[in-house]
Amino acid sequence: MKGTTVCITGAGIVSAIGFGKEETLQALRQGRSGIAPIRYLETTHADEFPSGEVKADTPSLRRRLGMQDGNRTTLLGILAIQEALQQAGITDTRTVSLLSGTTVGGMEETEQHYAEALKHPGTTISIRTHHCGATTDAMAAFFGGFRHTATLSTACSSAANAILRAAEMIQSGRTDICIAGGSECLSKFHLNGFNSLMILDRRPCRPFDAGRAGLNLGEGAGFLVLESEVSARRRKAAVLGWLNGYGNACDAFHQTASSPEGEGAFLAMRQALEMAGLTPADIDYINAHGTGTPNNDASESRAVLRLFGGNYPPISSTKAFTGHTTSASGGIEAVICLLALQEQFLPQNLHFSEPMEGGLLPVQDQQPKRPVRHVLCNAFAFGGNDTSLLLSNQPV
Repeated sequence: MKGTTVCITGAGIVSAIGFGKEETLQALRQGRSGIAPIRYLETTHADEFPSGEVKADTPSLRRRLGMQDGNRTTLLGILAIQEALQQAGITDTRTVSLLSGTTVGGMEETEQHYAEALKHPGTTISIRTHHCGATTDAMAAFFGGFRHTATLSTACSSAANAILRAAEMIQSGRTDICIAGGSECLSKFHLNGFNSLMILDRRPCRPFDAGRAGLNLGEGAGFLVLESEVSARRRKAAVLGWLNGYGNACDAFHQTASSPEGEGAFLAMRQALEMAGLTPADIDYINAHGTGTPNNDASESRAVLRLFGGNYPPISSTKAFTGHTTSASGGIEAVICLLALQEQFLPQNLHFSEPMEGGLLPVQDQQPKRPVRHVLCNAFAFGGNDTSLLLSNQPV
């Protein structure tokens, strides 16, 4: 990467497979999925569409943090940020920047009051935490404030774009340390919206399988502490990994569908490689966007084959573990990629049984055939806003 080297000195995660990196790693190693019938979101579809809910109701999350209130997106974000900051050894956040990606924001709280508003059309009900930025502000307030805060909302690439933007800020000298990622909770808006697109699976999702029928939604948060190598050395912080490259491209093919040849995905991955000065042969693992929908998996397969040819690296989707956590997915899966680098294993692609026509053969054996040094983490969004992050266990 040209310019300032960007280190990773902390990571935090919460999802359907656990609170924190240790629980997450255990679930990944054991092949234990968090997909289950909906328990906490109030919906008539609870038994219809399995999802990756975090295994705690909202009051329990508040008690965990010693808070009296707070919406679910905010609470999940605080938990992940807290773990990341603790690992990085950061106690004073006033010199640190915070970039958070979300789309739902506090919408699940708004939904609890919507029926009442319909019954009383003349009454104005103010939901102060509805919009996306309010959740970031609430996260920041919990830690006593940050030097700079910003919210990115680009649908399912939001958290990945927050990490990308954080790296740009560090490289440009605007900040030395930035915690970046995303948080998203399940909501009726999510569930009903994706149901209207007819891309929800009534069974646990099967990414890259010939019988794939759609995605399972999920929720959670994932954040990385990024900082310049100079800052990390000055603080004597342990370096967990490096963000050596990234790419973003928008093919604008369709409002919700991926382009047939995966143009945006292809360009984003290629940009990440070029920034890092690496070749396709250098990549040891790809954490695919891999939603389990017929369209995405076919498009992403073509993009990977265009860039890597038939000798593509091990690839898997971890959404069969966590569900599709939408705006938080890039943050959650970046932390999973970091775990793969640190622990030298390949996350399994659950529920795979039959190859799709012209598609990829995803990871079934967790044991890598060579050291895992460089990985790509893909996060693709509606509108074709596609982002790829290149994480490594060594600088380039």
